[in-house]
Amino acid sequence: MCKGLATLPATCLKSAKDIKHKISFLLQKPEPQTADQKQTKEITAKRSEGFMVPSAAEVEKWRESFSHVMSSGSGRTVFTSFLQSEFSKENMDFWVACEDYKKTDPSKLATRAKQIYQQFVEADAPNEVNLDAATREETRQNVENACPSCFNEAQKMIYTLMAKDSYRRFLNSKLIKDLCLTQRSAAEEKKEKKNCVNRQESTGGA
Repeated sequence: MCKGLATLPATCLKSAKDIKHKISFLLQKPEPQTADQKQTKEITAKRSEGFMVPSAAEVEKWRESFSHVMSSGSGRTVFTSFLQSEFSKENMDFWVACEDYKKTDPSKLATRAKQIYQQFVEADAPNEVNLDAATREETRQNVENACPSCFNEAQKMIYTLMAKDSYRRFLNSKLIKDLCLTQRSAAEEKKEKKNCVNRQESTGGA
């Protein structure tokens, strides 16, 4: 170490190192599009797990209404991936939990209702969803006398939140654009192969 640095207090040297580390971190920070690329990679990875890549017609259905997204298995999968990139995946997790809850055996309703409430609804829950105070309180009271419909209002509010907020950004996301491009390319490739086969058959028959 040079003499000039050696005479500096240890605290100053530590601060200098901290600043250097922060600068290095910022220089290594990924580009904004990395999140979009990650979403596309996740969808590609899910294909190997049995996920069916949606057709162009299905993606067009998603553009028509949010209900088409939610009624489609692949639609929910793709939309969940988008929500995860926005750090709001808990909304879909809660909605799905509510749907499953309605099918719960009556003898297990009370236990399951409490679990869902503690995970998503109560203040400072691990995966707390964005509910107003009145709905949160109403849900708390409902859980005390658990029945299949005790989360209905909370679930409806979260559905509306996703439909009016996240869904709009989802339609304009790179993830949807990439899916459309992929389907368009696949359709063009299929068309070209068909034309090639037709030409071969035509040539062979001459």
